[in-house]
Amino acid sequence: MPTRLIRFSQVATLALTLALGAAPAVKAQFLSPSSSTVTDVVVEGTQRIDPATVRSYMLVQPGDSFESDRLDRSLKALYATGLFADVNMRRDGGTLVINVVENPIINRIAFEGNKRVDDEELDREVQLRPRLVYSRTRVQQDVQRIIEIYQRSGRYAVTVEPKVIRQDQNRVDLVFEIDEGELTPVRTITFLGNREFSDSTLRGVIQTKEYAFYRFLSSDDTYDPDRLSFDRELLRRYYLENGYADFRVLSAVAELAPDRESFVVTFTVEEGDLYTFGPTDFEVSLPRLEPEALREFVATEEGETYDSTLVDDTIDAITDYLGTLGYAFVDVRPRVNRDPENRTVSITYQVGEASKVFVERININGNVRTLDRVIRREMSLVEGDAFNTAKLRRSERRVRNLGFFKSVDVRNSEGSAPDRTVVDVEVEEQSTGEISFGIGFSTAESIIGDIGIRERNLLGRGQDLRFGITASGRSTEFDVAFTEPYFLDRDVAAGFDLFRIERELNESSYDELRFGGVLRASYTLQPDLTQQINYRIEQTEIKDVDDDASRFIKDQEGTRVISQVGQTLTYDKRDNRLDPREGYIAQLTTEVAGAGGDERFFRTRVKGGYYYPLDDVWGLSFLAQGGFIVGLGQDVSIAERFFIGASSFRGFERGGVGPRDTATDDALGANNYYVGSIELAFPSGLPKDLGVRTFLFTDVGSVWGVDESGSDVADATSIRASLGLGMSFTTAFGTIRIDAAEAVAKEDFDVPEIFRLSFGTRF
Repeated sequence: MPTRLIRFSQVATLALTLALGAAPAVKAQFLSPSSSTVTDVVVEGTQRIDPATVRSYMLVQPGDSFESDRLDRSLKALYATGLFADVNMRRDGGTLVINVVENPIINRIAFEGNKRVDDEELDREVQLRPRLVYSRTRVQQDVQRIIEIYQRSGRYAVTVEPKVIRQDQNRVDLVFEIDEGELTPVRTITFLGNREFSDSTLRGVIQTKEYAFYRFLSSDDTYDPDRLSFDRELLRRYYLENGYADFRVLSAVAELAPDRESFVVTFTVEEGDLYTFGPTDFEVSLPRLEPEALREFVATEEGETYDSTLVDDTIDAITDYLGTLGYAFVDVRPRVNRDPENRTVSITYQVGEASKVFVERININGNVRTLDRVIRREMSLVEGDAFNTAKLRRSERRVRNLGFFKSVDVRNSEGSAPDRTVVDVEVEEQSTGEISFGIGFSTAESIIGDIGIRERNLLGRGQDLRFGITASGRSTEFDVAFTEPYFLDRDVAAGFDLFRIERELNESSYDELRFGGVLRASYTLQPDLTQQINYRIEQTEIKDVDDDASRFIKDQEGTRVISQVGQTLTYDKRDNRLDPREGYIAQLTTEVAGAGGDERFFRTRVKGGYYYPLDDVWGLSFLAQGGFIVGLGQDVSIAERFFIGASSFRGFERGGVGPRDTATDDALGANNYYVGSIELAFPSGLPKDLGVRTFLFTDVGSVWGVDESGSDVADATSIRASLGLGMSFTTAFGTIRIDAAEAVAKEDFDVPEIFRLSFGTRF
């Protein structure tokens, strides 16, 4: 019987898979009398794969007839396994001979040319792995995955070419050669259909930005289709917040420029008409709850421009209020009634049925190192309590303020009964150990360097241990601090500080050395109100007094011991302690020295601040501080007086305001002071991405009173004032602030200062 042979290359195989047009050719070569039967199936060419495995994919077995259709489908089944690079079938009498060429095994996968994306990230993305079967289809799929990674980071010019290096034993090394190409920036963003808001205004709303050289730390100026979808939502929110209830984004299209090196993004919008709020109504299904009781939480007012965020605020306020009444799962929905003819939007708030619930249990998940009790003691809710949304939010804020976790999510879910709820606390831990090395510059201290070691969650118990050294051109500081946040399992943070500080006081012609320790304890009196009590034991030495220093300073040269008890009461409602934009703070500090030691005095200081945002950029802040110190049966030493100026009274040097020895020009410090500041934040004109804030400020106050007297002591209670401009920007090393101020009201003996560079925030 003549031998019949079928051989398909890989190209023919792909065509066979995609189109059945190749099947007739296969069938034609197997046409034979229907009585011809398969007596045996022989597999040739296998190396790793058992011949029985090959036969298992065949639809033709011994005893079956040589049907071309079944042979055709068997051939496709073998190729579909991805195990074979080539398959031949031939008939030898009653024997069906199958000759296969196995796909090689991947020995190693490597990436070449990748600089912006590391090997680990690429390796996580590709599906092929060493010891898996090599397949061209899978390789092309992995090539596409790598390209998508680069396109998400804005590199649309990337090319990926897979290379195969053959090894012995039918193995291959797979190398992806990557040409990352240049970033494909967004050169132009345009808007079509906008009448009420300019293109520049809308560009500030969306996250995608036009290319600019200063955005080298951001990827917002590269094209990202996911970001473009988010931009559509940002535009929708912006128009809804500004009264355009019918607003739509018709299209958002990104096109490659003709040079294929940048994108042009075009948004087509339909603004619609401006709407105002109509009347507000309620539909309440809760028993014993009067609808009018909810009206005080409505943030909208009839006749005002429609703003969707005010509706959301109202829903949140109503939900929170009902949560304080114990309704954990109340459903508040707004029914929006739009009147296109009168261009008004009326809102009906529908409050669904609900029952009061109690906390069944609290689950804490995600903490590996931190002990459960460290988190539980920050919870304002415990098992068995009536549910309260205000306490739930407070608990989340307290856990987040620990600073131990990258993310904190506190939410409640349904419990085992309708009147039970489960509180789930999901945390993701982050590193709490810190080793810091810093260097900076200050006009007051010249070059500043510091080294710090800190563990804020010692042994997972929430304890704080800190060690630091700071050195500058004028001072050296060394300190060790330890804090136990729940001393004796009570809501009292107790700890101690040990310190050694040496300063060169050029304004007063002497050096000062302080070393000692502080025992302290702080506790919460009520939300946002805390009190700290402390005991300080310190030795102070006035040394290296200049030969031409003031006689009042020479008289105080030597060593004194201070034994002091003090307290600080703080009420803090600021939105951010480091960079406040809204809220207020008040602080009262009192200190008494005399329980042992050489010094005897009473000192008190008061500070306050109020921050009022005018919009996202403009804002007002009002700061005030003042204090006095009186000796108890003795004069107050120079080391304990107030030295005001520099950051505490801009426009004057440290100690530049207040009593002074006119014969030597040495600052003597003061027993009394007050300073008030008004500061207006306004747009800098620079791109928002730089994070630069600018300020116009004025400082007004007075510093007076000293125990020494004589014709060479200049002292006055007159008001001093300064006017200036400031600029601040946040860096990885902290907030840097530059102030330029002019003293517009001063005494002849005061020492002004025009320029100051400093770190941190003012309070």
